[in-house]
Amino acid sequence: MEFAPAAAPVREAVTKLGGQPVWLAEPQWPLSRATGAPMRFLGQFSLAGGGLGYLFMTGDDGGVSVDGTWDPEGGENALLVQPGGRLPGFVTVESRAEGPTAGADHLPRPAGEDGTDPDGHAWQFFGGPGIEPRWLQGEETPGDGWSLVVQLDSGRLPFLVDFGDSGVGYAFVAPDAEEGRFLWQCT
Repeated sequence: MEFAPAAAPVREAVTKLGGQPVWLAEPQWPLSRATGAPMRFLGQFSLAGGGLGYLFMTGDDGGVSVDGTWDPEGGENALLVQPGGRLPGFVTVESRAEGPTAGADHLPRPAGEDGTDPDGHAWQFFGGPGIEPRWLQGEETPGDGWSLVVQLDSGRLPFLVDFGDSGVGYAFVAPDAEEGRFLWQCT
């Protein structure tokens, strides 16, 4: 799977990278624990049952570099679930509909032949029942019953996102689908 530029800003509740969130409930923009600044919106992902998972991560905007964006509970990234989701205790939000974004809107499409590594393994794909992450390092599923929403390859994203050296990001949703976690690993 890869992401292609959208012809216009995407205003529907669909899976996309970049642009601005299409909120299904009251906007909840997460703030960096280290700086208090709004995190960058990376994308939104369709969830089972019609919900969306909104992915945010602290960037190095303004020349300030923040450590810990890899930590699923470090307060420097967030996967928020709407409607009806729980706000994790390590995330602080403000009510704002728009904010910093990683780039313009991009929509998913199947990857071409170059969507795999030399061994034929994909590093970027959607999760779902029975689909397991492909870990770069050790297994780090947030807990029993958590399911993969999406696995993102920093080298295949349409804009620069720092998941470390040749990093891969992993977004998960809780068994009750009301809370999310995000983490990344690198080589």
